[in-house]
Amino acid sequence: MKKLLLILSLTLTLFAANPIAVLETSQGVIEIELRPDIAPKTVENFITHSKNGYYDGLIFHRVIEKFMLQGGDPMGTGRGGESIWGGKFQDEFSPKALFDKAGILAMANSGPNTNGSQFFITTVPTYWLNGRHTIFGYVVKGMDIVKKIELTPTSGRGNKPINDQVITKITIK
Repeated sequence: MKKLLLILSLTLTLFAANPIAVLETSQGVIEIELRPDIAPKTVENFITHSKNGYYDGLIFHRVIEKFMLQGGDPMGTGRGGESIWGGKFQDEFSPKALFDKAGILAMANSGPNTNGSQFFITTVPTYWLNGRHTIFGYVVKGMDIVKKIELTPTSGRGNKPINDQVITKITIK
């Protein structure tokens, strides 16, 4: 009986679904599969911030066509934000996680080991970012919404959208 329970427990663990982040935005819903197997600390940071409402009402403050959308800064400037631990945290790189397609969720940073709360979603493959930004998820639904935000007009320095592209709420399922 103990062996059967152990096998059942291991089987359920192996097939447990990864958490899904549901980003409700002013343009529609984006669903992202989070990958704690490749970036456990980063996923913990993102989930905790999401559950605490940290990202609710923030904007994608930087949008660059044929590159990415960036959000997660409470100041909306690209200079703010912090981790759930109060400061910056270490990068988590994995050979299984490469910037080889559109729809990758990764941490924005200002150099090695400077992760806080800011993140970005790629809109094209961005190979030059391998080993520079921690990948921790993949868009599984709503890439059309990502593309819609990508095409929003921007002005001024910093590629800030003319009309705010709001992250209304992030929930985890």
